[in-house]
Formats: sequence, C-alpha cells, structure tokens
Amino acid sequence: MINAIRKAPKFVIARIQGKAVGGGVGLAAAADYSIAHMSADVKLSELAVGIGPFVVGPAVERKIGKSAFTSLTINATEWQSAKWALEKGLYAELHDTIPALDEAVNRLAGKLSNSSPEAMKHLKSVFWKGTDDWDSLLIERAEMSGTLVLSDYTRNAISKFKAGAR
Repeated sequence: MINAIRKAPKFVIARIQGKAVGGGVGLAAAADYSIAHMSADVKLSELAVGIGPFVVGPAVERKIGKSAFTSLTINATEWQSAKWALEKGLYAELHDTIPALDEAVNRLAGKLSNSSPEAMKHLKSVFWKGTDDWDSLLIERAEMSGTLVLSDYTRNAISKFKAGAR
C-alpha cells in the first residue's frame, strides 16, 4: 500500500477517524495529506510484541522526522494524542466533529479535482524524491518482520497480547 500511494500520479488524501496503530499510522504517513478526527491517537506497538515498525518506518520517519519516529517506536505501549500527531506533521488537519472531518475531506478533494493533473504528478515526484529504492527497501523490511514474527519471543508476546485482549 505504501508503494502504491507513493507511485500514484494523483494526491492521496487520508481520512483518519479513531485510533491508528502500526500499519494505520504507516498509511496516514504515506498519504500525501492526512485529515484526522480528534480521536485519532497513534501508536507504533510493534516493539511491544517483539518486532518493529520496519515496513511502515520509512513512511513514518519521512513524515514526522527521525526523533519523533524514534520516540513513537521505543514508547510502543503508549498512545500519542491526535494533537501530538498534528504537531509532528503526521496529520495536516485535525477536526473536532465527524461532520467537520467529512467536510474538510470533501472540500480538499473538490479543490484538487480542479487542479492540474500534470502539476500534481510533478509535485508527487518532488514530495517523494529520494524514495526510489523503496520497492526493494520495503521488501527487505518485510523480511525482517517475517523473520522476527516467527521467533519464540514474538510468538509468546503475541499470545500474551491476545490473552489480555479478551
């Protein structure tokens, strides 16, 4: 999904309602413009179950910077507020109500539908400059996760998480 968003010739708008964890944070980061509701707290919980946010990491780090990405990754059991995500640049806008969120998404989509497709395509290439290696990078990162998820540590951590979630 991250590579599909990266390669799309048009802007991708993300609408985030409710908490975003792991891959949801990655998709919000990969989107060209993310609009969120106040309830859209974020967490990268992968380390807590014995893996890491390897696949979503490049997109998240690109969007919020290394320092915020490091904090979000290491503090894997704590939610960060939607306001934190806005301040760090993960979200471009934050709204108090669902109708306001929907209105903002529709308003931006309407504006973009009247914009030059060629200009947007060129802007996408500017925004994503330096990510040409992501086709192979994200596969390498997925392999890291795949190896770790098969470890005894991660299997036990996931079992404990599942047992506690019930």
